[in-house]
Amino acid sequence: IGPLLLGQPPKPPCKPGFSQNFYTVIVSRDILRGQSILKVKFESCLHNREVVFVSSDPAFSVRSDGSVYVEQEVANLSKPVQFMVTARGLRDTRIWETTVKLAVAGHAPSIPLTQVAQLCIGGPACRHTHFQPRLIKFPRKHLRSSSSNSLRRQKRDWVIPPINVPENSRGPFPQMLVRIRSDQDVTVGIRYSITGAGADQPPSDIYSIDPVNGKMFVTKPLDREERASYHLRAHAVDMNGNQVENPIDLYIYVIDMNDNRPEFQNQVYNGSVDEGSKPGSSVMQVTAGDADDFTTANGMVRYRILSQTPHNPIPNMFTINSETGDIITVAAGLDREKVSQYTIIVQATDMEGNLNYGLSNTATALISITDINDNPPELTDKTFSGEVPENKVNVVVTNLTVVDRDQPHSVNWNAVYRIASGDPSGHFTVRTNPVTNEGMLTVVKPVDFEMNRAFMLMVVVSNQAHLASGIQSSLSSTAGVTISVQDVNEPPVFPVNPKLIRFEEGVPAGTTLTVFSAQDPDHFIHQTVRYSKLSDPANWLRINRTNGQISTMALLDRESMYVKNNVYEATFLAFDNGAPQASGTGTLQIYLIDVNDNAPVLMPREGQVCERARPASRVNITASDADGDPNVGPFVFELPSFPASVRRNWTVSRLNGDYAQLRLKIPYLESGFYDIPVFVSDSGNPPLSNRSVIRIKVCPCDDNGDCSATGAVAAAGLGTGAIIAILICIIILLTMVLIFVMWMKRREKERQAKPLLIDPEDDVRDNILKYDEEGGGEEDQDYDLSQLQQPESLDHIINKPAGVRRVDERPVIAESQYPVRPSLPHPGDIGDFIIDGLRAADNDPTAPPYDSLLVFDYEGSGSTAGSVSSLNSSSSGDQDYDYLNDWGPRFKKLADLYGGGEEN
Repeated sequence: IGPLLLGQPPKPPCKPGFSQNFYTVIVSRDILRGQSILKVKFESCLHNREVVFVSSDPAFSVRSDGSVYVEQEVANLSKPVQFMVTARGLRDTRIWETTVKLAVAGHAPSIPLTQVAQLCIGGPACRHTHFQPRLIKFPRKHLRSSSSNSLRRQKRDWVIPPINVPENSRGPFPQMLVRIRSDQDVTVGIRYSITGAGADQPPSDIYSIDPVNGKMFVTKPLDREERASYHLRAHAVDMNGNQVENPIDLYIYVIDMNDNRPEFQNQVYNGSVDEGSKPGSSVMQVTAGDADDFTTANGMVRYRILSQTPHNPIPNMFTINSETGDIITVAAGLDREKVSQYTIIVQATDMEGNLNYGLSNTATALISITDINDNPPELTDKTFSGEVPENKVNVVVTNLTVVDRDQPHSVNWNAVYRIASGDPSGHFTVRTNPVTNEGMLTVVKPVDFEMNRAFMLMVVVSNQAHLASGIQSSLSSTAGVTISVQDVNEPPVFPVNPKLIRFEEGVPAGTTLTVFSAQDPDHFIHQTVRYSKLSDPANWLRINRTNGQISTMALLDRESMYVKNNVYEATFLAFDNGAPQASGTGTLQIYLIDVNDNAPVLMPREGQVCERARPASRVNITASDADGDPNVGPFVFELPSFPASVRRNWTVSRLNGDYAQLRLKIPYLESGFYDIPVFVSDSGNPPLSNRSVIRIKVCPCDDNGDCSATGAVAAAGLGTGAIIAILICIIILLTMVLIFVMWMKRREKERQAKPLLIDPEDDVRDNILKYDEEGGGEEDQDYDLSQLQQPESLDHIINKPAGVRRVDERPVIAESQYPVRPSLPHPGDIGDFIIDGLRAADNDPTAPPYDSLLVFDYEGSGSTAGSVSSLNSSSSGDQDYDYLNDWGPRFKKLADLYGGGEEN
């Protein structure tokens, strides 16, 4: 069936190699150099494979196209010639060989050999075939006399056929192949040897020869898939190593056995075919190779299908071309919605598919049925319904559910929805849910309950891809959708928004401007609309709460910062009494018409001229007016008539409508500052005028017309007396700073010469130290005062090991003896007393600080600490402390406190 469907005979799989193992060509005895003899045909199978040909006979060469030609001049060729042509790939290590035999025309070669003519094609019988060894003799030589033309020796003209050896022979080894013999072995002792790949070259030790009797052996089983042929040379030498005979070429060919199974390139093949395909549609191709000789039945592979899973709709939906491996459909009825994938087991068998003698192998072909759009989408219901509130957008009204049996999430399954009728204004659209394929009917334009209370839509669904040829649309692809619009409380709407009115600026307060009213769109519900002000930047307006009348509360000023491009904007709010309450906003724009209510002003207010009139010594002044056209320029500039000195000394001239120049009228004017009044009037009706004062500095000028430094000082009004007064003040200030620095240094020296007993920073005399820590007594705070008492027994402390002591215990060491203070010490002994006391305190290990718990802020009654009333001074208040004055300046403060000094 396969070849008939394909329409052409199958081609065997390509295998690289020569087309023949042996070439025989009859040639003339006279062969010229460079003459082509024959052309060997080599199949590379790959267009990019580069092959180099090499001849074993140096007298012949092979071109790249396989043409064999004569390399050296061969004159009077009188005997047959046999050599080997080898093909070797440049990018790999594989080699191929063939034998070329040149027979001389008109010469019948005599081959004194006994050959084994049996050729093993294949099968079990080939494994037990024994080859009969044959005898190969070196050619005889005939000698010619040097003095005559009589024959003495001549080589015999014959060619040695190749030796065929089957692969995978079971031995025993070594196994004799041929015997080589020289005719001179009768008179001379001959030693035989062989050379070449397989003998003394890698792979070595495959062939061996008995040097005495010339028997040649094969030592191990041969593998044709590793090497298909061998080229050896046999040599005969005497006992001294001298050549007795010319070497002869031996060609050994390994006969192929069927010892390799076909091997698929992949164990699993993946293919696909559209559902609904016609019989004969190509699906895929499987390929198996066989390492055996493809020119024999051992390497000829045939294919067949073993099984198909599942068997729906029939068990044999596919067939395979037995020679090429192409899988095609043979029956109609492929339906992806019923069977989405088929599993095919393909068997490849060599020996041209002979199951009795051939070797087989299997592979799996997975055939996926490709989806086509052969199922139109169908809506699950004929009608759908939904509700939507008015004035809402992007709201999903309802979901349209659809069923499509094609492959999910493909163009054959994805649904496309279209509103066919019922929505001329485009209020709705249907969007596809990418996950569920449902149609989401969505509002894209607000609907109005007062205009449309319901919609009747007709929706049609289709696929992104067109339906396959011959498939008709389903009636279920169309459905009706009923949409009810829900009434909601809509906000009042201003009919004109924004509303623009025109008024002159400066209208008085209380002026009615307009009525800015709103309408309630809810016609079926009677509601009251009220108004309020939402935004009034300048607070110029008010609105009537019931009717929306707008009136002024202040003057409208076009020049106000709140007016942009002559327009003042205010926003008002209109709201109804519905539930819930709804409100709308409206913007009122007032275009203010300009009136001449702003007098012009002059800039700048200061200037500078030279005391002597010069052409370039003048002041440019500019007039500006906040009003607009026509209440601005051209302006009129003039000087007042009073005081008379203004017009006598100065003059003003207009340059253009907005600019004028003020300059000296007299040749010289004393340096100083002058206030010049200038009147400026605009072009309004009536015009407005303004009196501006310009302060002019008159000063001496240099050649460039700039005020000089001397002139600047004089013009500033600083005379010589003022300058001297300023210098005296600076000198007095520097003197005070110097005196203060000297006083500070002197005080520092006195402090270093008379150091105090303690650091002034640590001196607590005349200081109030506040300890604001208060609390209950020991009983209130659960203090265990027994921990602070001196223990009655010291045995547990004395008996402690050396070096072990609590840090909160008083060391048990004999207390140091502090010096006893005399009742009335002499002033000269007070220093020694203090030094002795300090030395005793520093060397006292029992004195604090050591880690202990000290309580100072005890308050309350019943304390176990007892009373401190016994600490009262034993001396009376009449004790004399005047002796403290004799102790020096360090005790002056103490003497003042206790000695009854003048200070309290």
